[in-house]
Amino acid sequence: MFIRQTTAPLRFFRTTPALRCPYLPNRFETKLVTELGGPDALDLHDQLTDAGFRRSHHYVYKPLCGTCRACVPVRIPVATFTPSRSQRRTWRANQAVCGAVVPPMATSEQFSLFSRYVAARHGDGDMAEMDFDDYRAMIEESPVDTHLVELREDGRLVAACLTDWLGNGISAVYSFFEARLRRRALGVQIVLWLVEEARRRGLPYVYLGYWIEGSGKMAYKALYQPLEALGAAGWEPFDPGSAELCDP
Repeated sequence: MFIRQTTAPLRFFRTTPALRCPYLPNRFETKLVTELGGPDALDLHDQLTDAGFRRSHHYVYKPLCGTCRACVPVRIPVATFTPSRSQRRTWRANQAVCGAVVPPMATSEQFSLFSRYVAARHGDGDMAEMDFDDYRAMIEESPVDTHLVELREDGRLVAACLTDWLGNGISAVYSFFEARLRRRALGVQIVLWLVEEARRRGLPYVYLGYWIEGSGKMAYKALYQPLEALGAAGWEPFDPGSAELCDP
């Protein structure tokens, strides 16, 4: 009897050379990387996201930094998330802001907002050197189900978030907003909007990437409670003081 056997395509992972860490001083980072592609790209992306990987263009990566375990994958469990008093104030203050899910097509309007945001928040980083072609590649080069979330007020783009849509949630790949409207806390508004959209679609999680111990830029992620982090035993309730969750 002939039995047909199906096999998944062989995946090759590689490690990147050590480069200076963009989040913690006096440290270097290496990453475990593989390319997404082929008929199983969506399923592979779901599995690797659940295992703590993040996507960039056609690749997914995970920190693999020797003895450092500061990067901790975190996600919001939508069903039990309760916004804080400050987050509720932000939501009320932005009631005039309307969100929409749009195709991942780069526009000059987006790029202008992106450039102002990077100049204000990350002017000393590599992204400050990105031109429109670089931005377009970031937005449009994706082998999975990717969209942009645009937040507008009176028709004007004030915030945006590149998102991947997973079988069990939404992954926030990269967000940017009008930094001059600091009191509006538009970065918080983006996350709250994603939580509400996930709830509306019946998706259980919003993936926020990495909380990084000792990094002020990533500390905000601990403010969304309850939060889950990927630890040695899998996804568990997040406790910033727990050493176990820093060693997935």
